[in-house]
Amino acid sequence: MGRRPVGVRDVAARAGVSRQTVSRVLNEHPEVAAETRERVIAAMAELGYRVNNAARALGTRRSRTLGVLASDALQYGPSRSLAAIEARARGAGYWVSAAFADAGDAGAVVAAVQHLVSQGVEGIVVVAPHVQTMDALDALQIGVPIVTLHASGRGARGLSVDQAAGARLAVAALADAGHTRIAHLAGPADWLEAESRAEGYARELAARGMPSGPVIVGDWSAASGHAAAATVRELGVTAVFSANDQMALGLITGLREAGLDVPGDVSVVGFDDVPDAEHYWPPLTTVRQDFDELARRAVAAVIGEAAAPRDPVRPVLRARSSIAPPRDESDAAAC
Repeated sequence: MGRRPVGVRDVAARAGVSRQTVSRVLNEHPEVAAETRERVIAAMAELGYRVNNAARALGTRRSRTLGVLASDALQYGPSRSLAAIEARARGAGYWVSAAFADAGDAGAVVAAVQHLVSQGVEGIVVVAPHVQTMDALDALQIGVPIVTLHASGRGARGLSVDQAAGARLAVAALADAGHTRIAHLAGPADWLEAESRAEGYARELAARGMPSGPVIVGDWSAASGHAAAATVRELGVTAVFSANDQMALGLITGLREAGLDVPGDVSVVGFDDVPDAEHYWPPLTTVRQDFDELARRAVAAVIGEAAAPRDPVRPVLRARSSIAPPRDESDAAAC
């Protein structure tokens, strides 16, 4: 027969205090003498006592747990955000409980949220929401604080890196190098981030008095970027803004296989600044997102810190070696 788990009664007996005193220590009640608190903590350590968050939540309405709802967790942005949220939550004294749902299935999104709420989470962070995810959340009465990441500013509860501003940085870098025929390799249409990056691309071209360039839709994968290389060659553009680094990697490989040099024939800029971007060949110029800062703001907002900032996080251009002036400058200027 297994050994009975250590409980509050055992800790109270070892420390020579009442069970109520142990509960007060667990709940960080201020009216406990320092010497008594230290004796209770020492007894917990000696006995190997572990806090039962579910039971604690019933008595205190505090589980010290945050919920995270995610989809597409294998993509760089969502996975990096999950890791950053967990680290920030732990630093603030919270655990994280994660639920994953198909973003295209409103029922799955609702069920995942309800599951997190049933676990007694004190707030929920939604990572990389799609349009359908946001629609499902808007119809819910959740009862706990909720913050959405990467929603590109949609709704008062949204936090994000300024995706449109990042896209404009990318297009500006290409235009400043002399390019006037700039294509956009876009992400999937149901992603709010992809939509905002496409809007930023169009705005920067318009602000410079340049015609809107061709848009090629990918699916975030390097394979879709590789497939887009043939279209880029047919279009005769001299530069491409890729909505993420993985598609940029595939595009560069495809262009090379088609006999085109990057950046000699076609310049390429990505988005995200994945850890490998500086080791691509050529090293990729890209837009960096500060996921750690975004996670800090998300955790602060969901646990109710009054000073939690809500303004978009500014992206930064990482200039490397994948941009060069167009080879035929007179032809580029004439278009």
